[in-house]
Amino acid sequence: MAVFLLVFIVVLLVCHAVLIETYRKWFLKVKLFDPSPAIKPAIFFTVIIPARNEEDRIGKCLETILQQDYPVHLFEVIVADDYSSDNTAPVVQSLQKQFPHLHLLQLEKVVGSNKLNSYKKKAIELAIQQAKGEWIVTTDADCAVSQHWLFNLANFIQQYNSVFVAAPVKFTNTGSFVSIFQCLDFISLQGITAASVYHGFHSMCNGANLAYKKQVFYEVDGFKGIDKIASGDDMLLMHKIYVRYKKQVHFLLSQPSIVETLPMETWKDFINQRIRWASKADKFDDTRILAVLVFIYLLNLSFLILPFAAIWNRNVWWYWLAMLAAKTVIDLRFMVPVAKFFGEEKLLWWFPVMQPFHIVYTVIAGWLGKFGKYTWKGREVK
Repeated sequence: MAVFLLVFIVVLLVCHAVLIETYRKWFLKVKLFDPSPAIKPAIFFTVIIPARNEEDRIGKCLETILQQDYPVHLFEVIVADDYSSDNTAPVVQSLQKQFPHLHLLQLEKVVGSNKLNSYKKKAIELAIQQAKGEWIVTTDADCAVSQHWLFNLANFIQQYNSVFVAAPVKFTNTGSFVSIFQCLDFISLQGITAASVYHGFHSMCNGANLAYKKQVFYEVDGFKGIDKIASGDDMLLMHKIYVRYKKQVHFLLSQPSIVETLPMETWKDFINQRIRWASKADKFDDTRILAVLVFIYLLNLSFLILPFAAIWNRNVWWYWLAMLAAKTVIDLRFMVPVAKFFGEEKLLWWFPVMQPFHIVYTVIAGWLGKFGKYTWKGREVK
Protein backbone atom coordinates (compact mmCIF):
# COMPACT_ATOMS: atom_id res chain seq x y z
CA MET A 1 0.00 0.00 0.00
CA ALA A 2 2.76 2.41 0.99
CA VAL A 3 4.76 1.67 -2.16
CA PHE A 4 1.70 2.21 -4.36
CA LEU A 5 1.00 5.58 -2.72
CA LEU A 6 4.62 6.65 -3.12
CA VAL A 7 4.66 5.80 -6.83
CA PHE A 8 1.27 7.46 -7.34
CA ILE A 9 2.28 10.70 -5.63
CA VAL A 10 5.63 10.81 -7.47
CA VAL A 11 3.77 10.58 -10.79
CA LEU A 12 1.38 13.31 -9.67
CA LEU A 13 4.29 15.46 -8.50
CA VAL A 14 6.03 15.19 -11.86
CA CYS A 15 2.81 16.17 -13.62
CA HIS A 16 2.42 19.05 -11.16
CA ALA A 17 5.94 20.25 -11.96
CA VAL A 18 5.14 20.27 -15.69
CA LEU A 19 1.86 22.13 -15.11
CA ILE A 20 3.32 24.77 -12.78
CA GLU A 21 6.36 25.32 -14.98
CA THR A 22 4.00 25.83 -17.93
CA TYR A 23 2.01 28.40 -15.97
CA ARG A 24 5.27 30.14 -15.07
CA LYS A 25 6.35 30.29 -18.71
CA TRP A 26 2.98 31.73 -19.75
CA PHE A 27 2.96 34.27 -16.90
CA LEU A 28 6.40 35.56 -17.88
CA LYS A 29 5.08 36.10 -21.41
CA VAL A 30 2.26 38.37 -20.24
CA LYS A 31 3.39 41.92 -20.94
CA LEU A 32 2.81 44.67 -18.41
CA PHE A 33 0.21 46.95 -19.90
CA ASP A 34 1.45 50.37 -20.97
CA PRO A 35 -1.44 52.79 -21.60
CA SER A 36 -1.14 54.87 -24.75
CA PRO A 37 -1.40 58.64 -24.19
CA ALA A 38 -2.69 58.96 -27.74
CA ILE A 39 -5.90 57.10 -26.83
CA LYS A 40 -8.49 59.35 -25.25
CA PRO A 41 -11.18 57.98 -22.89
CA ALA A 42 -14.28 57.13 -24.89
CA ILE A 43 -16.04 54.32 -23.00
CA PHE A 44 -18.97 54.81 -20.63
CA PHE A 45 -18.62 52.45 -17.64
CA THR A 46 -21.21 51.34 -15.13
CA VAL A 47 -19.44 50.15 -11.99
CA ILE A 48 -21.62 47.69 -10.07
CA ILE A 49 -20.98 46.91 -6.41
CA PRO A 50 -23.11 44.19 -4.78
CA ALA A 51 -23.22 44.91 -1.04
CA ARG A 52 -24.72 43.15 1.97
CA ASN A 53 -24.19 44.56 5.47
CA GLU A 54 -21.11 46.57 4.48
CA GLU A 55 -21.68 49.82 6.41
CA ASP A 56 -18.09 49.80 7.71
CA ARG A 57 -16.52 49.31 4.28
CA ILE A 58 -18.75 50.61 1.51
CA GLY A 59 -17.88 54.26 2.20
CA LYS A 60 -14.13 53.73 1.80
CA CYS A 61 -14.70 51.60 -1.30
CA LEU A 62 -16.84 54.28 -2.94
CA GLU A 63 -14.35 57.04 -2.11
CA THR A 64 -11.64 55.28 -4.14
CA ILE A 65 -13.99 54.67 -7.07
CA LEU A 66 -15.60 58.12 -7.15
CA GLN A 67 -12.21 59.86 -7.12
CA GLN A 68 -11.03 58.42 -10.44
CA ASP A 69 -8.98 60.43 -12.91
CA TYR A 70 -11.51 59.24 -15.51
CA PRO A 71 -14.01 61.79 -16.90
CA VAL A 72 -17.02 61.98 -14.57
CA HIS A 73 -19.44 62.09 -17.49
CA LEU A 74 -18.14 58.70 -18.66
CA PHE A 75 -18.94 56.54 -15.64
CA GLU A 76 -21.60 55.86 -13.06
CA VAL A 77 -21.66 53.69 -9.94
CA ILE A 78 -24.53 51.46 -8.83
CA VAL A 79 -24.52 49.93 -5.36
CA ALA A 80 -26.85 46.92 -5.36
CA ASP A 81 -27.92 46.59 -1.74
CA ASP A 82 -28.59 42.91 -1.03
CA TYR A 83 -31.13 43.01 1.84
CA SER A 84 -28.72 44.73 4.22
CA SER A 85 -29.91 44.98 7.81
CA ASP A 86 -27.35 47.62 8.77
CA ASN A 87 -26.64 51.17 7.55
CA THR A 88 -25.24 50.24 4.13
CA ALA A 89 -28.04 52.08 2.31
CA PRO A 90 -27.85 55.28 4.44
CA VAL A 91 -24.07 55.47 3.87
CA VAL A 92 -24.61 55.32 0.12
CA GLN A 93 -27.47 57.81 0.24
CA SER A 94 -25.34 60.31 2.12
CA LEU A 95 -22.67 60.13 -0.59
CA GLN A 96 -25.28 60.56 -3.33
CA LYS A 97 -25.73 64.18 -2.26
CA GLN A 98 -22.15 64.86 -3.31
CA PHE A 99 -21.93 62.47 -6.27
CA PRO A 100 -25.00 62.50 -8.56
CA HIS A 101 -23.56 59.67 -10.68
CA LEU A 102 -23.81 57.34 -7.66
CA HIS A 103 -27.00 55.26 -7.57
CA LEU A 104 -28.55 52.87 -5.05
CA LEU A 105 -30.53 49.77 -6.01
CA GLN A 106 -32.23 47.92 -3.15
CA LEU A 107 -33.10 44.29 -3.91
CA GLU A 108 -35.72 44.16 -1.20
CA LYS A 109 -37.80 46.76 -3.04
CA VAL A 110 -37.57 44.87 -6.35
CA VAL A 111 -37.48 41.19 -5.41
CA GLY A 112 -39.48 41.36 -2.21
CA SER A 113 -39.65 38.23 -0.06
CA ASN A 114 -38.94 35.81 -2.92
CA LYS A 115 -36.16 33.41 -1.96
CA LEU A 116 -33.17 33.03 -4.25
CA ASN A 117 -30.12 30.77 -4.26
CA SER A 118 -27.87 33.42 -5.79
CA TYR A 119 -28.69 36.86 -4.49
CA LYS A 120 -25.45 38.29 -5.82
CA LYS A 121 -26.22 37.30 -9.42
CA LYS A 122 -29.70 38.80 -9.09
CA ALA A 123 -28.21 42.01 -7.69
CA ILE A 124 -25.81 42.31 -10.62
CA GLU A 125 -28.49 41.38 -13.15
CA LEU A 126 -30.92 44.03 -11.87
CA ALA A 127 -28.16 46.64 -11.79
CA ILE A 128 -27.23 45.84 -15.40
CA GLN A 129 -30.86 46.41 -16.39
CA GLN A 130 -30.56 49.95 -15.01
CA ALA A 131 -27.02 50.57 -16.29
CA LYS A 132 -26.42 53.40 -18.72
CA GLY A 133 -22.91 52.25 -19.50
CA GLU A 134 -21.88 50.24 -22.53
CA TRP A 135 -19.43 48.39 -20.31
CA ILE A 136 -20.11 46.75 -16.93
CA VAL A 137 -17.37 46.77 -14.30
CA THR A 138 -17.80 44.78 -11.08
CA THR A 139 -16.02 44.97 -7.77
CA ASP A 140 -16.85 44.22 -4.12
CA ALA A 141 -17.86 46.50 -1.26
CA ASP A 142 -14.70 45.78 0.74
CA CYS A 143 -12.34 46.70 -2.10
CA ALA A 144 -10.17 49.70 -2.89
CA VAL A 145 -8.98 50.78 -6.34
CA SER A 146 -6.33 53.15 -7.66
CA GLN A 147 -7.31 56.47 -9.22
CA HIS A 148 -6.13 55.16 -12.61
CA TRP A 149 -8.35 52.06 -12.46
CA LEU A 150 -10.96 53.04 -15.05
CA PHE A 151 -8.53 54.99 -17.25
CA ASN A 152 -6.27 51.93 -17.56
CA LEU A 153 -9.23 49.70 -18.27
CA ALA A 154 -10.62 51.94 -21.01
CA ASN A 155 -7.20 52.35 -22.61
CA PHE A 156 -6.67 48.59 -22.61
CA ILE A 157 -10.10 47.85 -24.13
CA GLN A 158 -9.57 50.41 -26.87
CA GLN A 159 -6.13 49.00 -27.67
CA TYR A 160 -7.10 45.32 -27.74
CA ASN A 161 -10.77 45.40 -28.78
CA SER A 162 -11.77 43.28 -25.78
CA VAL A 163 -15.27 42.16 -24.86
CA PHE A 164 -14.29 40.72 -21.46
CA VAL A 165 -11.38 41.78 -19.25
CA ALA A 166 -10.14 40.06 -16.11
CA ALA A 167 -7.79 42.12 -13.96
CA PRO A 168 -5.61 41.54 -10.87
CA VAL A 169 -6.81 41.38 -7.27
CA LYS A 170 -4.75 41.11 -4.09
CA PHE A 171 -5.46 40.79 -0.40
CA THR A 172 -4.25 43.51 1.95
CA ASN A 173 -1.82 42.00 4.44
CA THR A 174 -2.97 42.85 7.97
CA GLY A 175 0.00 41.07 9.57
CA SER A 176 -1.77 38.07 11.07
CA PHE A 177 -0.83 34.49 10.17
CA VAL A 178 -4.21 33.85 8.52
CA SER A 179 -3.81 37.08 6.54
CA ILE A 180 -0.33 36.18 5.29
CA PHE A 181 -1.60 32.74 4.32
CA GLN A 182 -4.47 34.23 2.30
CA CYS A 183 -2.16 36.75 0.61
CA LEU A 184 0.17 34.00 -0.60
CA ASP A 185 -2.62 31.64 -1.57
CA PHE A 186 -4.45 34.32 -3.54
CA ILE A 187 -1.30 35.57 -5.26
CA SER A 188 -0.77 32.05 -6.63
CA LEU A 189 -4.36 31.93 -7.90
CA GLN A 190 -3.98 35.32 -9.55
CA GLY A 191 -0.75 34.25 -11.23
CA ILE A 192 -2.46 31.17 -12.65
CA THR A 193 -5.37 33.36 -13.74
CA ALA A 194 -3.12 35.73 -15.67
CA ALA A 195 -1.19 32.87 -17.26
CA SER A 196 -4.21 30.79 -18.26
CA VAL A 197 -6.27 33.70 -19.63
CA TYR A 198 -3.28 35.01 -21.59
CA HIS A 199 -2.71 31.62 -23.22
CA GLY A 200 -6.42 30.81 -23.61
CA PHE A 201 -5.90 27.60 -21.62
CA HIS A 202 -8.95 27.95 -19.38
CA SER A 203 -11.26 30.61 -17.95
CA MET A 204 -10.41 32.21 -14.61
CA CYS A 205 -11.20 35.58 -13.06
CA ASN A 206 -12.37 37.25 -9.86
CA GLY A 207 -15.54 39.31 -9.54
CA ALA A 208 -13.70 41.95 -7.52
CA ASN A 209 -12.05 43.21 -10.70
CA LEU A 210 -13.57 42.37 -14.03
CA ALA A 211 -15.36 44.09 -16.91
CA TYR A 212 -17.49 43.03 -19.82
CA LYS A 213 -19.52 44.60 -22.58
CA LYS A 214 -23.17 44.92 -21.62
CA GLN A 215 -24.28 43.88 -25.10
CA VAL A 216 -22.22 40.68 -24.81
CA PHE A 217 -23.76 39.91 -21.42
CA TYR A 218 -27.17 39.83 -23.08
CA GLU A 219 -25.87 37.97 -26.14
CA VAL A 220 -24.93 34.99 -23.92
CA ASP A 221 -28.23 35.27 -21.98
CA GLY A 222 -26.53 36.69 -18.91
CA PHE A 223 -26.70 34.35 -15.94
CA LYS A 224 -29.30 32.08 -17.51
CA GLY A 225 -28.35 28.47 -16.87
CA ILE A 226 -26.09 29.37 -13.95
CA ASP A 227 -28.52 31.49 -11.95
CA LYS A 228 -29.36 28.64 -9.55
CA ILE A 229 -25.72 28.28 -8.53
CA ALA A 230 -24.91 30.34 -5.43
CA SER A 231 -21.42 31.29 -6.64
CA GLY A 232 -19.94 31.81 -10.09
CA ASP A 233 -21.10 35.28 -11.09
CA ASP A 234 -17.57 35.76 -12.42
CA MET A 235 -15.94 32.57 -13.77
CA LEU A 236 -19.10 30.85 -15.01
CA LEU A 237 -20.13 34.00 -16.86
CA MET A 238 -16.61 34.40 -18.22
CA HIS A 239 -16.73 30.92 -19.73
CA LYS A 240 -20.07 31.61 -21.43
CA ILE A 241 -18.52 34.68 -23.04
CA TYR A 242 -15.24 32.90 -23.84
CA VAL A 243 -17.08 30.21 -25.82
CA ARG A 244 -18.37 32.90 -28.19
CA TYR A 245 -15.45 35.37 -28.13
CA LYS A 246 -12.28 33.32 -27.64
CA LYS A 247 -9.95 35.97 -29.08
CA GLN A 248 -11.46 38.90 -27.20
CA VAL A 249 -11.25 37.67 -23.61
CA HIS A 250 -8.14 39.18 -22.06
CA PHE A 251 -6.20 39.72 -18.83
CA LEU A 252 -5.02 43.21 -17.90
CA LEU A 253 -1.66 42.94 -16.15
CA SER A 254 -0.89 46.32 -14.62
CA GLN A 255 -0.01 47.52 -11.10
CA PRO A 256 -2.39 50.53 -11.27
CA SER A 257 -5.17 48.10 -12.19
CA ILE A 258 -4.78 46.00 -9.03
CA VAL A 259 -7.82 45.98 -6.79
CA GLU A 260 -7.10 45.44 -3.10
CA THR A 261 -9.53 43.64 -0.83
CA LEU A 262 -9.52 42.62 2.80
CA PRO A 263 -8.72 39.03 3.79
CA MET A 264 -11.03 36.98 5.99
CA GLU A 265 -10.38 37.75 9.65
CA THR A 266 -10.60 34.15 10.93
CA TRP A 267 -9.83 30.67 9.67
CA LYS A 268 -13.53 29.81 9.88
CA ASP A 269 -14.45 32.72 7.59
CA PHE A 270 -11.59 31.84 5.25
CA ILE A 271 -12.68 28.19 4.94
CA ASN A 272 -16.28 29.32 4.36
CA GLN A 273 -15.10 31.59 1.54
CA ARG A 274 -13.07 28.82 -0.09
CA ILE A 275 -15.94 26.33 0.24
CA ARG A 276 -18.12 28.87 -1.55
CA TRP A 277 -15.55 29.16 -4.33
CA ALA A 278 -15.14 25.38 -4.55
CA SER A 279 -18.91 24.82 -4.70
CA LYS A 280 -18.96 25.83 -8.37
CA ALA A 281 -16.10 23.48 -9.38
CA ASP A 282 -18.31 20.79 -10.91
CA LYS A 283 -20.52 23.38 -12.63
CA PHE A 284 -17.90 24.33 -15.21
CA ASP A 285 -18.57 23.47 -18.83
CA ASP A 286 -14.87 24.13 -19.35
CA THR A 287 -13.47 20.60 -19.02
CA ARG A 288 -9.91 21.94 -19.03
CA ILE A 289 -10.25 23.81 -15.76
CA LEU A 290 -12.26 20.95 -14.26
CA ALA A 291 -9.44 18.55 -15.12
CA VAL A 292 -6.89 20.86 -13.50
CA LEU A 293 -9.02 21.18 -10.35
CA VAL A 294 -9.44 17.40 -10.05
CA PHE A 295 -5.71 16.90 -10.57
CA ILE A 296 -4.76 19.46 -7.92
CA TYR A 297 -7.25 17.93 -5.49
CA LEU A 298 -5.82 14.43 -6.00
CA LEU A 299 -2.27 15.70 -5.51
CA ASN A 300 -3.10 17.41 -2.22
CA LEU A 301 -5.22 14.48 -1.04
CA SER A 302 -2.29 12.14 -1.68
CA PHE A 303 0.01 14.35 0.38
CA LEU A 304 -2.54 14.23 3.20
CA ILE A 305 -2.98 10.45 3.11
CA LEU A 306 0.64 9.43 2.65
CA PRO A 307 1.80 10.08 6.26
CA PHE A 308 -0.68 7.45 7.47
CA ALA A 309 1.30 4.87 5.51
CA ALA A 310 4.12 5.46 7.99
CA ILE A 311 2.19 3.20 10.35
CA TRP A 312 3.45 0.30 8.26
CA ASN A 313 6.70 1.79 7.00
CA ARG A 314 8.52 4.49 8.97
CA ASN A 315 10.69 5.43 5.99
CA VAL A 316 7.59 6.87 4.35
CA TRP A 317 7.97 9.95 6.58
CA TRP A 318 11.29 10.79 4.92
CA TYR A 319 9.89 10.25 1.44
CA TRP A 320 6.93 12.46 2.33
CA LEU A 321 9.17 15.26 3.61
CA ALA A 322 11.36 15.03 0.50
CA MET A 323 8.37 15.26 -1.82
CA LEU A 324 6.87 18.11 0.20
CA ALA A 325 10.16 19.98 -0.16
CA ALA A 326 10.15 19.25 -3.90
CA LYS A 327 6.60 20.58 -4.24
CA THR A 328 7.58 23.73 -2.35
CA VAL A 329 10.53 24.38 -4.69
CA ILE A 330 8.34 23.79 -7.75
CA ASP A 331 5.69 26.21 -6.50
CA LEU A 332 8.23 28.81 -5.40
CA ARG A 333 9.66 29.05 -8.93
CA PHE A 334 6.23 30.14 -10.07
CA MET A 335 5.54 32.35 -7.05
CA VAL A 336 8.67 34.51 -7.35
CA PRO A 337 7.70 36.48 -10.51
CA VAL A 338 4.05 36.63 -9.45
CA ALA A 339 4.90 37.97 -5.98
CA LYS A 340 7.25 40.49 -7.60
CA PHE A 341 4.40 41.86 -9.74
CA PHE A 342 2.19 42.27 -6.66
CA GLY A 343 5.04 43.74 -4.59
CA GLU A 344 4.87 40.93 -2.03
CA GLU A 345 8.29 39.28 -2.39
CA LYS A 346 8.91 39.59 1.35
CA LEU A 347 6.04 37.21 2.08
CA LEU A 348 7.77 34.37 0.22
CA TRP A 349 9.81 33.59 3.34
CA TRP A 350 6.55 32.26 4.77
CA PHE A 351 5.80 30.06 1.78
CA PRO A 352 7.45 26.79 3.00
CA VAL A 353 5.61 27.14 6.33
CA MET A 354 2.30 27.57 4.52
CA GLN A 355 2.54 24.43 2.37
CA PRO A 356 1.08 21.94 4.91
CA PHE A 357 -1.77 24.36 5.71
CA HIS A 358 -2.45 24.77 2.00
CA ILE A 359 -2.68 21.01 1.49
CA VAL A 360 -5.12 20.55 4.36
CA TYR A 361 -7.41 23.45 3.44
CA THR A 362 -7.51 22.43 -0.24
CA VAL A 363 -8.74 18.95 0.65
CA ILE A 364 -11.29 20.19 3.21
CA ALA A 365 -12.67 23.04 1.11
CA GLY A 366 -12.81 20.89 -2.02
CA TRP A 367 -14.76 18.15 -0.26
CA LEU A 368 -17.20 20.44 1.54
CA GLY A 369 -17.65 22.54 -1.60
CA LYS A 370 -19.05 19.44 -3.28
CA PHE A 371 -20.81 17.63 -0.43
CA GLY A 372 -21.23 20.14 2.37
CA LYS A 373 -22.78 23.52 3.01
CA TYR A 374 -21.50 26.89 4.09
CA THR A 375 -22.62 30.14 5.63
CA TRP A 376 -22.01 33.36 3.70
CA LYS A 377 -23.18 36.85 4.60
CA GLY A 378 -25.50 35.37 7.21
CA ARG A 379 -27.10 32.90 4.80
CA GLU A 380 -26.68 29.13 4.83
CA VAL A 381 -26.08 27.74 1.37
CA LYS A 382 -26.05 24.08 0.33
